[in-house]
Amino acid sequence: MLKRLAYLALCACAPLHAATAVDSTHLQQLAKDPYWIALGHYTPGKFGGWRSYVDDAKFFLAADGAHHPDQELQATLQALYDSPTLGDKQAQCVYPARTRWLRDQLHLTDLPSVDCKGFNDWFKDVSPHSTVLIFPAAYLNSPSSMFGHTLLRVDQADVETDKTALLSYAINFGAYIEGSDNSILYAWKGLAGGYPGLFSMVPYQQKLAEYSRLENRDLWEYRLNLTPTETARMVEHVWELQQVRFDYFFFDENCSYRLLELLQVARPGLHLTDQFPLTAIPTDTVKAVKDAGLVDKINYRPSRERELLGRAKPLSSAEQAQALALSEETGQLQNPAFVALPKARQALIQDTAFRLERYRATGQDRDPARTRRSFELLRAINQNPPPPLTLDRPGLPENGHDSRTWELGAGSRDDRAYAEYGLRMAYHDLNDNAYGFPLGAQIEILGLKVRQYEGNQWQLQRLDLATIRSLTPRNQMLQPLSWQVSSGLERVLSKHGDETLVSHVNGGAGGTWQLSEQTLGFALGTVRVEHNADFDAFISPAAGFDTGLLWRNPLGNFSVEAQGDYFLNGEVRRTLSLNQQWELSRNLGLRLSAQRQFSGLTSAQNEVMVSLKWYHY
Repeated sequence: MLKRLAYLALCACAPLHAATAVDSTHLQQLAKDPYWIALGHYTPGKFGGWRSYVDDAKFFLAADGAHHPDQELQATLQALYDSPTLGDKQAQCVYPARTRWLRDQLHLTDLPSVDCKGFNDWFKDVSPHSTVLIFPAAYLNSPSSMFGHTLLRVDQADVETDKTALLSYAINFGAYIEGSDNSILYAWKGLAGGYPGLFSMVPYQQKLAEYSRLENRDLWEYRLNLTPTETARMVEHVWELQQVRFDYFFFDENCSYRLLELLQVARPGLHLTDQFPLTAIPTDTVKAVKDAGLVDKINYRPSRERELLGRAKPLSSAEQAQALALSEETGQLQNPAFVALPKARQALIQDTAFRLERYRATGQDRDPARTRRSFELLRAINQNPPPPLTLDRPGLPENGHDSRTWELGAGSRDDRAYAEYGLRMAYHDLNDNAYGFPLGAQIEILGLKVRQYEGNQWQLQRLDLATIRSLTPRNQMLQPLSWQVSSGLERVLSKHGDETLVSHVNGGAGGTWQLSEQTLGFALGTVRVEHNADFDAFISPAAGFDTGLLWRNPLGNFSVEAQGDYFLNGEVRRTLSLNQQWELSRNLGLRLSAQRQFSGLTSAQNEVMVSLKWYHY
């Protein structure tokens, strides 16, 4: 027995192959090769040298491989010659992309033969042939999805001919969240890198259900021109990254940035990540992929919500009421008022009711009563089918304006002229250039405005940490809640007749209504908490309102808005504002703003400004 144990120990500890001797100078050159840098997710360190975006020690074979690509390459080369008895734990099985590249670069013909059963079975199941970039459009009611999202779909060879995309796999990178953090904590930890980011490869049908059904988001599919070899190369690297932790940041080291790194592994020579030194907004990364010539064609999948509203659009108010009644009780199919309608109108109403019923079932546990109603509606639809649903494809999201905004303005506040200089890191407000953005959506992160008054008097006008507004119109079919939240520093009227800088957090909720095809009206109740040096209390709360009108017109976007805050200390503050933006080009806008402010502390003041906005990333 002791002899057997000794023999097994020798087999395990003594390598069966010796690593091929390679000139050290050649190895140093390979360690600087852009492809090796991409495989290790290395980036230049702030004070020289290298650091890897990977924040997981198990990804590296060298003790300090996260900071020394040359040491990691040497350790990898040595590990490739480890005993094949290690099986799936041998380096060739754990790092197939590294293995392929080093074998090709160093002409390694003497590597031990290893049975990588785990990797081979997985790779055969995926059967990578082509790649599709998926962009689920922004969804304001989910903090994790405010800017949209990107993932990659890996198709097998016969997907396009057999229409079997649902059987493909999706490569996703996202924050791994344990527990149930609330939206505010989620946003904060996402900004600060408080969540680990992980790659996963899951059935595409699962991700499609999550983004298009559960969150009711439109999907854009960009078929890339990666070859089967390039797609396979990328998938090999995904195997290396399974359960490997990255720090996750909403603005830069996010889903979109990580996927750009994968594309650079698939096709050496791409320089996609170089374009995003500060932020990586998903729409901007889609644009970068398209500009790099990687996109062959684009497919659009409308959300369940958009399909429901599209089917209900030609119905009159009375017919929509009938669809609502049908979705609640299918016995209405025999209602004399419904039976008396022309067959064509019945077909539209039945289909609308069915779509509404399925929309309401999203994310809910199976309900036998709902299942029965759906079945009865489907049977009625089969007996009297509606015409195919055709929807106008919205503007391509990547063709909207770029996400970062510089602003140069000139204006007058009462009798004082000023110049205003602004920078917003992301992304879109209610009046910005409209193409590719829904009316009523606003997401602004990290906005700074500085003013220079006559006499070279400079002042910080405002510093916005975040401003989010979701003004989604209500209708007979759906009754979404409109909401807004903002925080930061801003100037308000003070008791000395000038302006004082205050810190604030405010939010509100209410309703939005579609007044015409391109016009929205909204009314929200608001609350505000403010720190103001003019007030006795350190923190002063207020209740108020925010109401207005949005009109998408031939020139651009127009808004008129009235706001009021009624503080518990007796201060009353009201504002009336008008804004019209002229869209000079996709990334250039001219805005006229007028505002009248009222305060119980001083007399009313008027302000007018013209500003030029330049969007870029």
